[in-house]
Amino acid sequence: MSTLAHTMMTAARSTDSGLAGPGELDRYPYAEAPVADRVGAPAWEGADPELGRVGRRAAGSRGRGLHGQLVQQLGQMIVSGDLGADRPLVPEEIGQRFEVSRTVVRESLRVLEAKGLVSARPNVGTRVRPVSDWNLLDPDIIEWRAFGPQRDDQRRELSELRWTIEPLAARLAAGHGREDVQQRLADMVEIMSHAMGQGDVLTFSRADTEFHTLLIQVAGNRMLEHLSGIVSAALQVSGGPVTGCDRPNETSLAQHSRIVDALATGDGAAAETAMRQLLTVHPEVERVVPAPREH
Repeated sequence: MSTLAHTMMTAARSTDSGLAGPGELDRYPYAEAPVADRVGAPAWEGADPELGRVGRRAAGSRGRGLHGQLVQQLGQMIVSGDLGADRPLVPEEIGQRFEVSRTVVRESLRVLEAKGLVSARPNVGTRVRPVSDWNLLDPDIIEWRAFGPQRDDQRRELSELRWTIEPLAARLAAGHGREDVQQRLADMVEIMSHAMGQGDVLTFSRADTEFHTLLIQVAGNRMLEHLSGIVSAALQVSGGPVTGCDRPNETSLAQHSRIVDALATGDGAAAETAMRQLLTVHPEVERVVPAPREH
């Protein structure tokens, strides 16, 4: 095993088991109340009672402290629909509810504004924006949607998007014969193989994510490269259509290896075909990609 593979696997195993991984954060419990019932001022009392003080949550959610945790909490509440469109968000009320400073609230709302979730205007205040204004390609919003009421649509849309992006990226990457990149991709396949043998799902997932992200980044297309974060986020949300990437097995490893071999020989068509086969939804799961949706 290469030094890189050994280092990555050791790091994954040594990760503090108390740190939540993708899909395992101490999340806001999405309410199932009908949208029609969500009227009036923000129902802070609907949030998890254990979140009376944000600081009591797992320290440094995503390593961002109180600010990051409040962004997570408010973002999830907005995406879930429990803070519906045009709802007013009063900083003072937020600060009191979560027992955080005005500075933390202000900075958190700025982050949410940058994601298109809220808008702040003079004499109007801060309000939740409609879904049409959200940056749906933002990795945080992708994750929040994937674990909220819109999870089925989110996962289907992500699968369709990946099926469109990644085969093209694989074809383009074959035209960039960088030995260092090819070696790193081969290392990721080696890590995945060893991790699968040891039943180490976390390491397998991390290596798989790096494999697909790196492949897009070396395609030589800056617009595609900008989408690498979307693929990374898609790989880190569980459930939904089951593809070769979602099932650690010999067939999945073989397809990853075929992609690496095709890149080494500069065979773009073979790389594209292998990627399409890797992303194909398994027959026992409802086929949602690449079949077009009915309108």
